[in-house]
Amino acid sequence: MTLLRDRDLAHAFDHASGTYDRLTGLNPGYRTDLLRSARRLRLPAEGAGLHLLDLGCGTGASTRALLRAAPRARITAVDASAGMLRRALAKPWPDGVRFLHLSAEELPTAGEGPFDAVFAAYLFRNVSDPDGVLATVRFLLRPGGRLAVHEYSLGGSPAHRALWTAVCQGVIIPVGTLTGDRALYRHLWHSVLDFDTASGFTGRLTRAGFTGARALPLAGWQTGITHTFVARNGSAAAGEATR
Repeated sequence: MTLLRDRDLAHAFDHASGTYDRLTGLNPGYRTDLLRSARRLRLPAEGAGLHLLDLGCGTGASTRALLRAAPRARITAVDASAGMLRRALAKPWPDGVRFLHLSAEELPTAGEGPFDAVFAAYLFRNVSDPDGVLATVRFLLRPGGRLAVHEYSLGGSPAHRALWTAVCQGVIIPVGTLTGDRALYRHLWHSVLDFDTASGFTGRLTRAGFTGARALPLAGWQTGITHTFVARNGSAAAGEATR
């Protein structure tokens, strides 16, 4: 199957936005795992004085996780899907959170940043040029700034591929078909199979110039399927000197 990309993918998310929260709510641990990944940024003082970017915020579940992990931070959340952003904006948020309709590729020319940390959940499988987006993230991050990527990235075992396919064919695609979004959830299935393994994405982060890149597992049925990737834009000491 040809994966959905760019405008076609944004339109598919627009169409699915009305049922997206209900479908993700069927995934045991979905929000708990997002919070675990956001906390793995290890932001000091509940984020006081920091400006954070939620890159690919969707309907705001990742933004909520980031806010819970750093309630005193200022958060800018962006997404390429207008439909998903409308769902996010319909929810209550404190004054320190704002949402922008931008793709990752548009951020460098939008006058945003720099940021002390970037959180990106379920994003990198869906971009046409992941290396280009990583370069954008490095451009937007302060020296020493922190990155956490929460992503479906298989551990490399045939068992992980088999489990993912079974879950997609048995649950995700049938439910998505009922909502009229079969193409999006077939894209989800294949995008995970085609994406980097956990070790492969860790290597991609290192090649992009990030330091200390690590893949951390998540618990439950998603062990070996979903990982948190953490890294820094240069050394920790450089980042601490900017705050």
